[in-house]
Amino acid sequence: MTTPATPTPTPTVTVIGAGLGGLALARVLHVHGIPVTVYEADASATARTQGGMLDIHPWNGQPALAAAGLTGEFRGLILEGRESYRVLDQAGTVLLDLPDDGTGSRPEVQRGQLRQLLLDSLPDGIVQWGHKVTGVQALDESSSKGRYEVRFADGSTVITSLLVGADGAWSRVRPLLSDATPTYVGVTSVETFLFDAATRHHAAAEAVGAGSLFALAPGKGFVVQREGDGTLHSYAQLVKPLDWLADTDHADTDAAAVTAQVVSEFDGWAPQLTALLTDSDTAPVVRRLYTLPIGHRWDRTPGVTLLGDAAHLVPPNGEGANLAMLDGAELGQAIAAHPDDIEKALADYEQAMFPRAAEAAGEDVYGIMLGDDAPHSWISMMGMDRHGPNE
Repeated sequence: MTTPATPTPTPTVTVIGAGLGGLALARVLHVHGIPVTVYEADASATARTQGGMLDIHPWNGQPALAAAGLTGEFRGLILEGRESYRVLDQAGTVLLDLPDDGTGSRPEVQRGQLRQLLLDSLPDGIVQWGHKVTGVQALDESSSKGRYEVRFADGSTVITSLLVGADGAWSRVRPLLSDATPTYVGVTSVETFLFDAATRHHAAAEAVGAGSLFALAPGKGFVVQREGDGTLHSYAQLVKPLDWLADTDHADTDAAAVTAQVVSEFDGWAPQLTALLTDSDTAPVVRRLYTLPIGHRWDRTPGVTLLGDAAHLVPPNGEGANLAMLDGAELGQAIAAHPDDIEKALADYEQAMFPRAAEAAGEDVYGIMLGDDAPHSWISMMGMDRHGPNE
Protein backbone atom coordinates (compact mmCIF):
# COMPACT_ATOMS: atom_id res chain seq x y z
CA MET A 1 0.00 0.00 0.00
CA THR A 2 1.43 3.34 -1.04
CA THR A 3 1.64 5.98 1.66
CA PRO A 4 0.18 9.31 0.50
CA ALA A 5 2.78 12.03 0.05
CA THR A 6 2.85 14.60 2.80
CA PRO A 7 2.03 18.06 1.36
CA THR A 8 4.94 20.45 1.44
CA PRO A 9 4.09 23.23 3.90
CA THR A 10 3.90 26.73 2.46
CA PRO A 11 7.02 28.60 3.56
CA THR A 12 6.72 31.84 5.47
CA VAL A 13 6.41 34.63 2.93
CA THR A 14 9.09 37.25 3.51
CA VAL A 15 7.96 40.71 2.38
CA ILE A 16 10.32 43.67 2.21
CA GLY A 17 8.43 46.93 2.66
CA ALA A 18 5.33 47.90 4.65
CA GLY A 19 3.74 50.20 2.12
CA LEU A 20 0.21 49.69 0.83
CA GLY A 21 1.19 46.88 -1.53
CA GLY A 22 3.22 44.91 0.98
CA LEU A 23 0.53 45.27 3.62
CA ALA A 24 -2.25 44.26 1.21
CA LEU A 25 -0.25 41.11 0.44
CA ALA A 26 0.28 40.42 4.14
CA ARG A 27 -3.41 40.90 4.91
CA VAL A 28 -4.61 38.54 2.15
CA LEU A 29 -2.08 35.91 3.22
CA HIS A 30 -3.19 36.28 6.83
CA VAL A 31 -6.86 35.87 5.84
CA HIS A 32 -5.89 32.57 4.17
CA GLY A 33 -3.83 31.36 7.11
CA ILE A 34 -0.48 31.60 5.31
CA PRO A 35 2.47 32.70 7.46
CA VAL A 36 4.03 36.04 6.50
CA THR A 37 6.56 38.47 7.93
CA VAL A 38 6.98 42.04 6.67
CA TYR A 39 10.29 43.81 7.24
CA GLU A 40 10.15 47.62 7.21
CA ALA A 41 13.00 50.14 7.48
CA ASP A 42 10.94 52.73 9.38
CA ALA A 43 11.20 52.55 13.15
CA SER A 44 7.41 52.64 13.58
CA ALA A 45 4.15 53.23 11.74
CA THR A 46 4.35 56.94 12.55
CA ALA A 47 8.00 57.50 11.69
CA ARG A 48 7.20 59.23 8.37
CA THR A 49 4.33 61.24 6.93
CA GLN A 50 2.42 58.89 4.63
CA GLY A 51 1.69 60.99 1.57
CA GLY A 52 -1.56 62.76 0.83
CA MET A 53 -4.91 61.89 -0.71
CA LEU A 54 -5.66 58.83 -2.84
CA ASP A 55 -8.63 58.18 -5.08
CA ILE A 56 -9.31 54.46 -4.82
CA HIS A 57 -10.43 53.01 -8.12
CA PRO A 58 -13.22 50.46 -8.63
CA TRP A 59 -11.11 48.40 -11.08
CA ASN A 60 -7.99 47.87 -8.94
CA GLY A 61 -7.78 49.46 -5.47
CA GLN A 62 -11.31 48.58 -4.36
CA PRO A 63 -11.14 44.92 -5.47
CA ALA A 64 -7.82 44.65 -3.61
CA LEU A 65 -9.45 45.87 -0.39
CA ALA A 66 -12.36 43.49 -0.98
CA ALA A 67 -9.92 40.60 -1.29
CA ALA A 68 -8.45 41.73 2.02
CA GLY A 69 -11.91 41.69 3.61
CA LEU A 70 -11.73 45.39 4.43
CA THR A 71 -14.37 47.03 2.24
CA GLY A 72 -16.56 48.12 5.14
CA GLU A 73 -13.66 49.59 7.09
CA PHE A 74 -12.40 51.34 3.95
CA ARG A 75 -15.81 52.97 3.41
CA GLY A 76 -15.48 54.50 6.84
CA LEU A 77 -12.37 56.39 5.69
CA ILE A 78 -13.91 58.07 2.66
CA LEU A 79 -13.91 61.88 2.65
CA GLU A 80 -17.21 62.89 1.10
CA GLY A 81 -17.27 65.75 -1.39
CA ARG A 82 -13.56 65.62 -2.25
CA GLU A 83 -13.95 64.41 -5.83
CA SER A 84 -13.86 67.97 -7.13
CA TYR A 85 -11.17 69.37 -9.42
CA ARG A 86 -10.19 72.88 -10.38
CA VAL A 87 -7.73 74.14 -13.01
CA LEU A 88 -6.23 77.65 -12.83
CA ASP A 89 -3.76 79.58 -14.89
CA GLN A 90 -0.80 81.37 -13.32
CA ALA A 91 -2.86 84.54 -12.77
CA GLY A 92 -5.28 82.54 -10.61
CA THR A 93 -8.09 82.59 -13.17
CA VAL A 94 -10.36 79.55 -12.90
CA LEU A 95 -10.37 77.79 -16.27
CA LEU A 96 -12.17 74.61 -15.25
CA ASP A 97 -14.19 73.84 -12.13
CA LEU A 98 -15.54 70.30 -11.81
CA PRO A 99 -17.61 69.82 -8.64
CA ASP A 100 -17.95 66.47 -6.94
CA ASP A 101 -20.60 64.64 -8.95
CA GLY A 102 -21.79 62.72 -5.91
CA THR A 103 -21.34 59.29 -7.46
CA GLY A 104 -18.47 58.28 -5.19
CA SER A 105 -17.06 56.16 -7.99
CA ARG A 106 -13.44 56.95 -7.09
CA PRO A 107 -13.61 57.94 -3.43
CA GLU A 108 -10.86 59.95 -1.79
CA VAL A 109 -9.10 58.76 1.36
CA GLN A 110 -5.95 59.74 3.19
CA ARG A 111 -3.01 57.46 2.42
CA GLY A 112 -1.91 57.40 6.06
CA GLN A 113 -5.34 56.31 7.28
CA LEU A 114 -5.56 53.60 4.63
CA ARG A 115 -2.13 52.30 5.61
CA GLN A 116 -3.13 52.29 9.27
CA LEU A 117 -6.27 50.34 8.40
CA LEU A 118 -4.13 47.63 6.80
CA LEU A 119 -1.73 47.63 9.75
CA ASP A 120 -4.59 47.32 12.23
CA SER A 121 -5.90 44.30 10.31
CA LEU A 122 -2.70 42.34 11.02
CA PRO A 123 -1.70 40.65 14.26
CA ASP A 124 1.18 42.16 16.22
CA GLY A 125 4.54 40.85 15.10
CA ILE A 126 3.81 40.39 11.41
CA VAL A 127 5.40 43.77 10.66
CA GLN A 128 8.96 43.96 11.95
CA TRP A 129 9.86 47.64 12.26
CA GLY A 130 13.37 49.10 12.14
CA HIS A 131 14.69 46.53 9.66
CA LYS A 132 16.47 48.47 6.92
CA VAL A 133 17.69 46.12 4.19
CA THR A 134 21.29 46.64 3.13
CA GLY A 135 21.55 43.75 0.70
CA VAL A 136 19.99 40.58 -0.65
CA GLN A 137 21.79 37.63 -2.19
CA ALA A 138 20.76 34.36 -3.75
CA LEU A 139 21.86 31.11 -2.12
CA ASP A 140 22.08 27.71 -3.80
CA GLU A 141 22.06 29.24 -7.27
CA SER A 142 22.20 25.81 -8.90
CA SER A 143 18.98 24.74 -7.17
CA SER A 144 15.58 24.96 -8.79
CA LYS A 145 14.24 26.20 -5.45
CA GLY A 146 15.51 29.67 -4.71
CA ARG A 147 16.77 30.61 -1.27
CA TYR A 148 17.74 34.14 -0.38
CA GLU A 149 19.61 35.85 2.42
CA VAL A 150 18.38 39.28 3.42
CA ARG A 151 20.83 41.46 5.38
CA PHE A 152 19.75 44.30 7.64
CA ALA A 153 21.56 47.42 8.82
CA ASP A 154 21.75 46.12 12.40
CA GLY A 155 23.81 43.15 11.23
CA SER A 156 21.01 40.58 11.44
CA THR A 157 19.97 38.36 8.54
CA VAL A 158 17.03 36.21 7.51
CA ILE A 159 17.02 33.33 5.03
CA THR A 160 13.86 32.69 3.05
CA SER A 161 12.66 30.60 0.12
CA LEU A 162 9.79 32.96 -0.72
CA LEU A 163 10.81 36.62 -1.01
CA VAL A 164 8.70 39.55 -2.20
CA GLY A 165 10.16 42.97 -2.91
CA ALA A 166 7.54 45.58 -2.00
CA ASP A 167 10.29 48.08 -1.25
CA GLY A 168 9.62 50.82 -3.75
CA ALA A 169 11.58 52.68 -6.39
CA TRP A 170 15.04 51.83 -5.07
CA SER A 171 14.24 48.21 -4.29
CA ARG A 172 17.01 46.09 -2.81
CA VAL A 173 15.24 42.97 -4.07
CA ARG A 174 14.91 44.03 -7.73
CA PRO A 175 18.57 43.25 -8.67
CA LEU A 176 17.85 39.56 -8.08
CA LEU A 177 15.52 39.72 -11.08
CA SER A 178 16.44 42.66 -13.28
CA ASP A 179 19.24 45.07 -14.17
CA ALA A 180 16.72 47.90 -14.61
CA THR A 181 17.19 51.01 -12.49
CA PRO A 182 14.97 54.09 -12.21
CA THR A 183 15.74 57.04 -14.47
CA TYR A 184 14.85 60.69 -13.87
CA VAL A 185 11.87 61.91 -15.91
CA GLY A 186 12.89 65.57 -15.90
CA VAL A 187 10.44 66.81 -13.27
CA THR A 188 11.26 67.90 -9.72
CA SER A 189 8.51 68.26 -7.13
CA VAL A 190 8.74 70.51 -4.04
CA GLU A 191 6.32 69.47 -1.30
CA THR A 192 4.84 71.89 1.26
CA PHE A 193 1.94 71.98 3.75
CA LEU A 194 -0.41 74.72 4.93
CA PHE A 195 -2.18 73.69 8.13
CA ASP A 196 -5.65 74.89 9.19
CA ALA A 197 -5.89 76.56 5.81
CA ALA A 198 -9.49 77.79 6.06
CA THR A 199 -8.59 80.19 8.89
CA ARG A 200 -4.81 80.66 8.64
CA HIS A 201 -4.35 80.62 4.83
CA HIS A 202 -7.72 81.82 3.60
CA ALA A 203 -6.73 83.06 0.12
CA ALA A 204 -4.90 79.85 -0.76
CA ALA A 205 -7.79 77.76 0.59
CA GLU A 206 -10.29 79.72 -1.50
CA ALA A 207 -8.17 79.15 -4.61
CA VAL A 208 -7.92 75.41 -4.03
CA GLY A 209 -11.61 74.81 -3.36
CA ALA A 210 -13.08 71.65 -1.85
CA GLY A 211 -10.89 69.04 -3.52
CA SER A 212 -7.85 69.21 -5.79
CA LEU A 213 -6.27 72.10 -7.67
CA PHE A 214 -4.05 72.21 -10.75
CA ALA A 215 -2.48 75.63 -11.42
CA LEU A 216 -0.38 75.15 -14.54
CA ALA A 217 1.82 76.79 -17.14
CA PRO A 218 4.42 75.38 -19.54
CA GLY A 219 7.23 73.81 -17.53
CA LYS A 220 5.84 74.50 -14.07
CA GLY A 221 2.77 74.41 -11.88
CA PHE A 222 1.13 73.49 -8.59
CA VAL A 223 -0.84 70.37 -7.70
CA VAL A 224 -2.69 70.79 -4.40
CA GLN A 225 -4.95 68.52 -2.36
CA ARG A 226 -7.24 69.55 0.49
CA GLU A 227 -6.77 66.86 3.12
CA GLY A 228 -9.32 65.66 5.65
CA ASP A 229 -8.26 68.04 8.42
CA GLY A 230 -8.25 71.08 6.14
CA THR A 231 -4.51 70.96 5.42
CA LEU A 232 -3.43 72.05 1.94
CA HIS A 233 -0.86 69.54 0.71
CA SER A 234 0.97 71.15 -2.18
CA TYR A 235 3.47 70.04 -4.81
CA ALA A 236 5.26 72.67 -6.88
CA GLN A 237 6.20 70.81 -10.08
CA LEU A 238 8.98 72.05 -12.33
CA VAL A 239 10.65 70.72 -15.46
CA LYS A 240 14.29 70.89 -14.42
CA PRO A 241 17.59 69.04 -14.89
CA LEU A 242 18.53 66.40 -12.34
CA ASP A 243 21.11 68.60 -10.61
CA TRP A 244 18.67 71.46 -9.98
CA LEU A 245 18.50 72.06 -6.21
CA ALA A 246 21.14 69.37 -5.76
CA ASP A 247 22.60 71.37 -2.89
CA THR A 248 19.36 70.84 -0.96
CA ASP A 249 20.12 67.15 -0.45
CA HIS A 250 21.97 67.94 2.78
CA ALA A 251 20.18 67.98 6.12
CA ASP A 252 21.59 71.37 7.13
CA THR A 253 20.31 73.19 4.03
CA ASP A 254 18.60 76.50 4.85
CA ALA A 255 14.88 75.94 4.18
CA ALA A 256 14.30 79.65 3.57
CA ALA A 257 16.97 79.69 0.87
CA VAL A 258 15.41 76.68 -0.86
CA THR A 259 11.97 78.26 -0.69
CA ALA A 260 13.29 81.51 -2.15
CA GLN A 261 14.91 79.68 -5.03
CA VAL A 262 11.73 77.78 -5.86
CA VAL A 263 9.52 80.85 -5.47
CA SER A 264 11.71 82.72 -7.94
CA GLU A 265 10.60 80.21 -10.57
CA PHE A 266 7.02 81.44 -10.08
CA ASP A 267 7.72 85.14 -10.41
CA GLY A 268 4.56 86.98 -11.45
CA TRP A 269 2.19 84.20 -10.38
CA ALA A 270 -0.89 85.03 -8.32
CA PRO A 271 -0.02 85.55 -4.63
CA GLN A 272 -2.62 83.02 -3.46
CA LEU A 273 -0.61 80.45 -5.42
CA THR A 274 2.91 81.46 -4.43
CA ALA A 275 1.67 81.48 -0.82
CA LEU A 276 1.65 77.71 -1.09
CA LEU A 277 5.44 78.05 -0.92
CA THR A 278 6.06 81.25 1.02
CA ASP A 279 3.51 80.51 3.78
CA SER A 280 4.30 76.82 4.21
CA ASP A 281 4.12 75.52 7.77
CA THR A 282 6.82 72.96 7.01
CA ALA A 283 10.23 73.06 5.38
CA PRO A 284 10.08 72.29 1.65
CA VAL A 285 10.85 68.71 0.65
CA VAL A 286 12.47 68.22 -2.75
CA ARG A 287 11.47 65.08 -4.62
CA ARG A 288 12.71 64.11 -8.07
CA LEU A 289 10.41 61.95 -10.17
CA TYR A 290 11.72 58.68 -11.59
CA THR A 291 10.48 55.84 -13.75
CA LEU A 292 11.34 52.28 -14.68
CA PRO A 293 11.06 51.32 -18.36
CA ILE A 294 7.43 50.95 -19.40
CA GLY A 295 6.72 47.25 -19.76
CA HIS A 296 9.50 46.29 -17.33
CA ARG A 297 9.51 42.53 -16.75
CA TRP A 298 11.87 39.70 -15.87
CA ASP A 299 12.28 35.97 -16.38
CA ARG A 300 10.63 33.73 -13.81
CA THR A 301 13.14 33.23 -11.01
CA PRO A 302 12.44 30.66 -8.29
CA GLY A 303 11.12 31.96 -5.01
CA VAL A 304 11.20 35.72 -5.61
CA THR A 305 9.02 38.42 -7.18
CA LEU A 306 8.22 42.14 -6.97
CA LEU A 307 5.14 44.29 -6.59
CA GLY A 308 4.20 47.97 -6.75
CA ASP A 309 6.89 50.55 -7.51
CA ALA A 310 9.60 47.92 -7.13
CA ALA A 311 8.11 46.24 -10.21
CA HIS A 312 6.65 49.07 -12.32
CA LEU A 313 7.57 52.54 -11.07
CA VAL A 314 6.15 55.46 -13.06
CA PRO A 315 5.66 59.14 -12.12
CA PRO A 316 2.46 59.70 -10.10
CA ASN A 317 -0.50 59.23 -12.44
CA GLY A 318 -3.27 58.16 -10.04
CA GLU A 319 -2.63 54.45 -10.48
CA GLY A 320 0.46 53.65 -8.38
CA ALA A 321 -1.08 53.01 -4.96
CA ASN A 322 -4.08 51.25 -6.49
CA LEU A 323 -1.86 48.98 -8.58
CA ALA A 324 0.39 48.18 -5.62
CA MET A 325 -2.60 47.04 -3.55
CA LEU A 326 -3.97 44.96 -6.41
CA ASP A 327 -0.53 43.41 -6.95
CA GLY A 328 -0.39 42.47 -3.28
CA ALA A 329 -3.92 41.10 -3.19
CA GLU A 330 -3.56 39.05 -6.37
CA LEU A 331 -0.17 37.67 -5.30
CA GLY A 332 -1.64 36.66 -1.96
CA GLN A 333 -4.59 34.98 -3.68
CA ALA A 334 -2.28 33.14 -6.08
CA ILE A 335 -0.18 31.77 -3.21
CA ALA A 336 -3.34 30.74 -1.37
CA ALA A 337 -4.62 28.99 -4.51
CA HIS A 338 -1.37 27.06 -5.02
CA PRO A 339 0.23 26.58 -1.59
CA ASP A 340 1.94 23.38 -2.78
CA ASP A 341 3.24 24.91 -6.01
CA ILE A 342 4.71 28.32 -5.26
CA GLU A 343 6.32 28.61 -8.66
CA LYS A 344 2.93 28.32 -10.36
CA ALA A 345 1.58 30.93 -7.96
CA LEU A 346 4.37 33.38 -8.79
CA ALA A 347 4.13 32.68 -12.53
CA ASP A 348 0.36 33.21 -12.55
CA TYR A 349 0.73 36.47 -10.63
CA GLU A 350 3.44 37.84 -12.92
CA GLN A 351 1.59 36.81 -16.08
CA ALA A 352 -1.33 39.02 -15.04
CA MET A 353 0.71 41.81 -13.45
CA PHE A 354 3.11 42.57 -16.33
CA PRO A 355 0.54 43.63 -18.97
CA ARG A 356 -1.66 45.34 -16.38
CA ALA A 357 1.22 47.54 -15.23
CA ALA A 358 2.25 48.40 -18.78
CA GLU A 359 -1.29 49.41 -19.69
CA ALA A 360 -1.70 51.50 -16.53
CA ALA A 361 1.42 53.51 -17.35
CA GLY A 362 -0.79 55.16 -19.95
CA GLU A 363 -0.11 58.62 -21.29
CA ASP A 364 2.77 60.89 -20.36
CA VAL A 365 0.86 62.69 -17.61
CA TYR A 366 3.58 65.23 -16.87
CA GLY A 367 4.16 65.91 -20.55
CA ILE A 368 0.48 66.86 -20.77
CA MET A 369 0.33 68.70 -17.44
CA LEU A 370 3.50 70.77 -17.90
CA GLY A 371 3.89 70.75 -21.68
CA ASP A 372 3.98 73.66 -24.11
CA ASP A 373 0.18 73.87 -24.26
CA ALA A 374 -0.41 73.82 -20.49
CA PRO A 375 -2.89 74.35 -18.92
CA HIS A 376 -5.13 73.79 -21.94
CA SER A 377 -3.68 70.33 -22.65
CA TRP A 378 -4.52 69.34 -19.09
CA ILE A 379 -8.06 70.68 -19.39
CA SER A 380 -8.55 68.62 -22.54
CA MET A 381 -7.41 65.49 -20.72
CA MET A 382 -9.61 66.29 -17.72
CA GLY A 383 -12.56 66.42 -20.08
CA MET A 384 -11.97 62.73 -20.71
CA ASP A 385 -10.94 61.79 -17.17
CA ARG A 386 -12.10 63.80 -14.17
CA HIS A 387 -9.19 62.67 -12.02
CA GLY A 388 -5.56 63.73 -11.96
CA PRO A 389 -2.43 62.22 -10.43
CA ASN A 390 -3.47 61.81 -6.79
CA GLU A 391 -0.94 59.46 -5.26
